[in-house]
Amino acid sequence: MRKVRASIIGFGSVGQGVAEVLLKKDDELKSLGIDIDVVAISDSRGSEVNTEGIDLKAAIERKRESGTVAVEDLTGEYVIRNVDHDVVIETTPTDIETGGTGLVNMLAAFENSRDVVTSNKGPLTLKYQELMQAAEESDCKFRFEATVGGAMPIINLIKSTLAGNEIKSIEGILNGTCNYILTRMMEEKASYEQMLAESKELGIAETDPTYDVEGIDAACKLVILANSIFGQNATFQDVEVTGITKITPESLALAYDDGYVIKLIGEVKKDRLRVSPRLVPASHPLAVGGTLNVASVHTDLAGTVTVTGRGAGSIETASAILSDVVSIYRE
Repeated sequence: MRKVRASIIGFGSVGQGVAEVLLKKDDELKSLGIDIDVVAISDSRGSEVNTEGIDLKAAIERKRESGTVAVEDLTGEYVIRNVDHDVVIETTPTDIETGGTGLVNMLAAFENSRDVVTSNKGPLTLKYQELMQAAEESDCKFRFEATVGGAMPIINLIKSTLAGNEIKSIEGILNGTCNYILTRMMEEKASYEQMLAESKELGIAETDPTYDVEGIDAACKLVILANSIFGQNATFQDVEVTGITKITPESLALAYDDGYVIKLIGEVKKDRLRVSPRLVPASHPLAVGGTLNVASVHTDLAGTVTVTGRGAGSIETASAILSDVVSIYRE
């Protein structure tokens, strides 16, 4: 049985989702030969550390009742550097301007020879090569499936199942909020503003939905794919980005009459990174509705492989994180 000591750095919805999934899947993990003890949890107000293993149920309850998991005034970076453990599960909020605390945490983890599994897009969008080099120099594993498609596997699909294939291009819907808004605009023949308001009420869109509706979130995901799959050194500035804010019910209706739907499609090729609203035939595999994500991977040997799944949600994202942790420690 492989004993794995983990920290969860960032205890918002995704971090709590990871704790819930670890509680739920303890027996299955042990059947795979992995026994995970969470020895530290940090949020923006402090940390809990217990080298014998934290009571995850109590930690989740305390966070929900008091707004923090903290029982000590210790930062996530301090925990990463000073608490003995194997893997840092980094789930702090995304900051694509500077990389934020996520970038600091990941570099600190590698400096202290700890593996990293993350859902945080910011650091990978800004400093991909630097992070990969730091991981390599410290002989650490670095996994980030959860940054691109939530529960929809794409990086691991390409790197393991499709290994040996030349990847010609990847295209798909990589933002569930935009997909929901466009789907509902068409169904209700309603304006963008009306359906944005509905998606906020349902908690699908953030209070400030700019990252989603302007195509920024999808663009960040394309950067991660370009770098990890195509070996590029791309940043957000390399992506042509158009969001969905100018789409009207009339344009959706016209498209529908001609047998098409309008979707926000991200496309990665060796020479092009683009996010923009595109016409998709209504019967096409990319024409999924609601909050679903979908990606078509075009290869030389396997042809086109298309995967669909939930791109957001705390448990769905935690599913991708857990899959990464298992892939590291089963090896």
